[in-house]
Amino acid sequence: MGKIIAIANQKGGVGKTTTAMNLAASFAVLEYKTLVVDADPQANTTSGLGYDPKEIETSIYECMVNGDNIKDIVIHTDIENLDLVPSHIDLVGAEVEMVNLENREERMREVVAEVKDEYDIVIIDCSPSLGLITINALVAAHSVIIPVQCEYFALEGLGKLLKTINIIQSRLNENLKIEGILLTMYDVRLRLSNQVVEEVQMHFKDMTFETIIPRNVKLSESPSFGMPVVAFDATGKGAVAYLNLANEIATKNGMAKVN
Repeated sequence: MGKIIAIANQKGGVGKTTTAMNLAASFAVLEYKTLVVDADPQANTTSGLGYDPKEIETSIYECMVNGDNIKDIVIHTDIENLDLVPSHIDLVGAEVEMVNLENREERMREVVAEVKDEYDIVIIDCSPSLGLITINALVAAHSVIIPVQCEYFALEGLGKLLKTINIIQSRLNENLKIEGILLTMYDVRLRLSNQVVEEVQMHFKDMTFETIIPRNVKLSESPSFGMPVVAFDATGKGAVAYLNLANEIATKNGMAKVN
């Protein structure tokens, strides 16, 4: 049974989509059968992996709202072991359309259940909000990674997200765990970056990943070429950091591969 990890933070610009696509690609490179589900209407994970969202005819939206079978829309990417469930701008309207649906918070769990046993890891990229789609992702997931950028106001909104996670744990998904807080956009030269690292590690010591994602030009450039950084700049700092993160998660969950 595949481990399902949601990447969530209602604050935009924290490296959420960068983490979703690059962590998924890193697991794939490490020979874990991996599925990334783009549950963000902006569809940046879809385009970042080389697919034009405008040309996507059936997406996660149709699965959640119309009951289409997820197996029919899975895309096998150019990266071995990495599959994609694409998103589309139509997902913006899904929250309104799902309001009157039965078990509306559990639609994604039902959809992903159709394929999760075919993968070692399922990564869900959430939208930058705490709306119904993000709640669906957290209900479907076994755990959640919270990206936090090493910049001013880094902890702003984190309390609200943790409160939402607590509510979901108590009412909708008692098995949901916090996989970890991931520090992103770290610049070793900046005093502010180092202060944020210290502050997050002080407040959330046991919840913070050892791996820290650096600010890296290749990480920023790779989506415009439609590929994750492990394919764009395999030996660069960004790629190495996400490979380290994948290994850290695998080890923590007893999934590390024995050579």
